[in-house]
Amino acid sequence: MKSTHPLTLVALALIGMCLQTPAAAQTSPIWSEEKVPNYLPHMTVPEVRDLLTRTDMVIIPVTALEQHGLHLPIGTDYYSGIERAKLIAARTDVLVAPILLPGQSPYHMGFEGTISLSSQTVQQVIVEAAESLIHHGFKRFLILNSHGGNQATTTFIVDRINHETAGIAVNLGSVAAPFQDRSRLADIQDSELFDRHGGVGETSRGLYLMPDLVDLEAAVTAELTLPTHMERMLPDVIAGDPTALTVFLAEGLKAEETGKGTSADQMSSTGVWSERDPKEATVEQGRLATEVFVDAAVRFIERWKELRPIQ
Repeated sequence: MKSTHPLTLVALALIGMCLQTPAAAQTSPIWSEEKVPNYLPHMTVPEVRDLLTRTDMVIIPVTALEQHGLHLPIGTDYYSGIERAKLIAARTDVLVAPILLPGQSPYHMGFEGTISLSSQTVQQVIVEAAESLIHHGFKRFLILNSHGGNQATTTFIVDRINHETAGIAVNLGSVAAPFQDRSRLADIQDSELFDRHGGVGETSRGLYLMPDLVDLEAAVTAELTLPTHMERMLPDVIAGDPTALTVFLAEGLKAEETGKGTSADQMSSTGVWSERDPKEATVEQGRLATEVFVDAAVRFIERWKELRPIQ
């Protein structure tokens, strides 16, 4: 009788093992996340329980799901808020609790993919989520707004948590501002050209925080069609005139239904609100801008811990 070659026996054994592997043991072909400490969706109940012995603080990003031109993802504001919150939590040992993707974005509805909620809806969802976290033992809330259109909504959220619940809330962007070392940004700020939504600054932060989602090759300089009186204001806005900036933003980027002619699609060919070419964006600019904010937020949080240690 002819003997079987040892390598053949090994091959047959491996085939048998593969055939016995249950389908349930296979992993999703699109799964790509790694576990992040203190990030609520990744945590188990025992991990949350353990964190509560060390902190009563929570960062809640208030984000948006809206167009960001031809090169940035619709989730730009969501990821900007979440990723910066994770960086802050990694240094301060606080909880990051993402609650809601969309925000208030009615003026971006002219571009496909944008989802807009009313201010009242955003407020209600986040305040009720805060009440759940208070039930579990969290007390202090750092509300991190990552979308300009949520500014007033964020103020209301902070106010409602403070007046309607046992929690204590602050607007993290506002309270971190005095701690920011803006001199570190001097070399990356262009004072000659208007640059806001989806422009060089935001694209640079995207390249740093979510590089795989940025398609820089698709970026083009937007053709802006501002109302004439707003066009005349631009030099003063760029120069930092506080009155010009206030009235410019009060009128700019408003829903088409208001009749102001300042929705995103009425003022920009691509949805980007910038005179600059987004291709000028760099990872280094994004890193610096992110670090300046994160460092400031960390300093505020550590100071709050000193003033009110966990009880």
